[in-house]
Amino acid sequence: MKLAFSQMSFGARAQINMDMIHHAESLGFDSVWTAEAYGSDAVTSASWILAQTQRIKVGTAIMQMPARTPAMAAMTAMSLDHLSGGRFIMGLGPSGPQVAEGWHGQIYGKPLTRTREYISVIRNILAREKPLEFQGEYYHIPNHEGGSSGLGKPLKSILHGDPDLPIYTAAISPNGLRCAAEVADGVFPMMLAPEKYDDVIAPFLAEGFQKAGGNKSRADFVVAPGVSCLIGDYDHLAPMVKSNMALYIGGMGARNKNFYNAYATRMGYADAAKEIQDLYLDGRKEEAVAAVPDELVDAVYLIGSEEKIRDRLQAWKAAGKRGDVDMMLVGTVQKEAMELLADEML
Repeated sequence: MKLAFSQMSFGARAQINMDMIHHAESLGFDSVWTAEAYGSDAVTSASWILAQTQRIKVGTAIMQMPARTPAMAAMTAMSLDHLSGGRFIMGLGPSGPQVAEGWHGQIYGKPLTRTREYISVIRNILAREKPLEFQGEYYHIPNHEGGSSGLGKPLKSILHGDPDLPIYTAAISPNGLRCAAEVADGVFPMMLAPEKYDDVIAPFLAEGFQKAGGNKSRADFVVAPGVSCLIGDYDHLAPMVKSNMALYIGGMGARNKNFYNAYATRMGYADAAKEIQDLYLDGRKEEAVAAVPDELVDAVYLIGSEEKIRDRLQAWKAAGKRGDVDMMLVGTVQKEAMELLADEML
C-alpha cells in the first residue's frame, strides 16, 4: 500500500510545511495532496510544492470544478505535468452548493452530470486527436449559445498532454462512487473503516466499472481514503479529529440530505450519526463533538499510543493485501507519525 501526505491548509494565511513534505519524500511517501475551499487555492500550493521537491508526486484533492472551466483545468494539469517531469495528479470535485453558488456564483445543478462532462472534455483535450468539440448540458464548446459572438471555432491544444494523466475524484455517496469508477482513475473517500470496504465502497465501484464498459476494473483504479494519524494520549488528541468529524457528519448539509451522515450510517453508526446531526443542527456543537463515538474514531483513523496504532495498522495492511485500499492519504502534524507509518507500511 502506498502512503500519501495530506497538506491541506485552510487558515487565514496560505502556508505550506515544506519541512514535513521533504520528510515525507525522504521516507518514501508516494505523493502529497493540496486542497481548496474558499480561501487558498489547490493549484498554487501544488505548484509551490512541485518546484521544491524532486521525486514525490503532487496532487490536488480537490480542484473545484465550479472555479475553472474544464479547458483551464486541462491547461493547468498539462503545464504542471510537463514542468514537474510527470509528477502531477489531477483531483477534481464539484464542491458543494454553499461554495459553488455562494462563493463562485455558479449554479450547483447536477454535480455528477457536471463531473462526467468535465472529465470528458479534459480527456478529449489530453488525447489531442482532433480539435475540441463538446455539446453537453453544462459545457458547450464551441459556444454558440445566445449572446455569443458566433466566432468560436474548435481548437486543438498547442501543448501536447498525456492522455494517461490520472484523474481522481472525491466521493462517498453511492452515486458519487459509481461516477468515480465510471469516469475517473481513483477516488478519495473522506474516511473509511478498512473492514467496511465491501459494504460501503465495493458494490458501487463495481456498478460504475460495469457502466464504463470496456475492460475497466478495480485493477485500474485507486482507492485512497483520508486517515488522520496522531501519536500520543488519546483523550487529549481525539477531540481534534472529533471536531472535524462532527462538522461533516452533523453540519455538512441539511437534516434530510447529508452525504457524510449517510456514509457514517452505512458504516454501521446510524444512531450516533443521528445524534451528532441533531445536536449540531440544534447549535449544540460541543455536545455533537462529544457524541462522536471513540469506536468510530478508531475505525477510520489512527489516534493514540504507538503500540495502539501499530496494532490497528494490521487491519490496514490486510486491506492492502486484499486490494481494497491502494493508498492511505495521511493527515498528521507529527514527523514521528510519518516515520511509524513508513516503518510499518513501506
